[in-house]
This record gives sequence, structure tokens and C-alpha cells, in this order.
Amino acid sequence: MRARNLQPETRIGYGWDSHEFVKGVPLKIGGITLAHDKGLGGHSDGDVLLHAITDALLGAIAAPDIGSLFPPSDPRWKGADSVVFVREALNRVEEAGYAISNIDSTLILVEPKIGAHRGAIRKRVSELLSVEEDAIGIKAKTPEGMGTDEAAIAHVTVLLKRAGVRKRTGRSAIK
Repeated sequence: MRARNLQPETRIGYGWDSHEFVKGVPLKIGGITLAHDKGLGGHSDGDVLLHAITDALLGAIAAPDIGSLFPPSDPRWKGADSVVFVREALNRVEEAGYAISNIDSTLILVEPKIGAHRGAIRKRVSELLSVEEDAIGIKAKTPEGMGTDEAAIAHVTVLLKRAGVRKRTGRSAIK
């Protein structure tokens, strides 16, 4: 007797990431480069929002986390564009038979102020995930009294809905 597919209709994922500001690197948040005197340190490009989105997507389908798939000890990922990580996570979500319903995010940082960049970030994340902009929430807060003024933090929640099972496409970023 074959087991029935008991795949749930929806799944929720949560992702979190933080990186310290450092001089001499560009600041990337949400797949776009922002004008700022410091960027975010990290083994890759340090894009906290895309890292948190990646982990939220992977977590929703109970896949390995970003650090397991793209370990900082692997020189292939040194300076890597975080778009590669998001694409791998999205490919795994699609292979698991799910599609993104919506994403909600909160960035925590002193500067730069995100309000002026919110639209561009939202648009880029929408393009990367192939979902409508109105399904992407981008909020920003300051870390008042938390002692994290020299870092950027991102929290992301994703809701997935059952779609259809896809065949492996070979689009994996991991070879």
C-alpha cells in the first residue's frame, strides 16, 4: 500500500541574520547596493536581508540552513553574490512542491535609513522571488538601546503554499 501525500497546504519559515559594518566594502541589502561609507562584513557579500530570506525559505521546507549549504569555510563562497543563495533556496522550495505566498521582513540598523530605499529593495526582492511586490513586506527599525549600532540585523518570515511538484532542473548553485 502506498503512503498518501500528506504534504501540508502551507508552511511557515523564519530566517535571521546579522553582520557587522566594516569599511572598504559595498553595502548590499536586498540585492541592491546602497550608498554608505561602510558595508557589511561576511564571507559572501554580507547581504543580511537575502541571507535571512534564504534561511526562511529553507526552514519552511525543513532543508539545511544557509551555513550548511554555503559554508564560510568553502572558498567558492568568498565574496559571493547572495542572489546565488536565494536562487538555490527558491529552487528547493519549488522542488518540494511549494510557492511563496508572502514574505515579511524587518531590518534593524541605525543607518542608512531604509525608507528612501524601501521601494527599490522591495522591487528587487520581488524580481528575485518571482512574486508580486505587494507580497513583500520591508520594514526597518533602529536598535534603540540594544548595543548593536555597528551591525545590521534582518528578521524574515515566509509563508509558502502548496503548488505542484517540479522535476529537478539542474539549476542548483551547489555543484
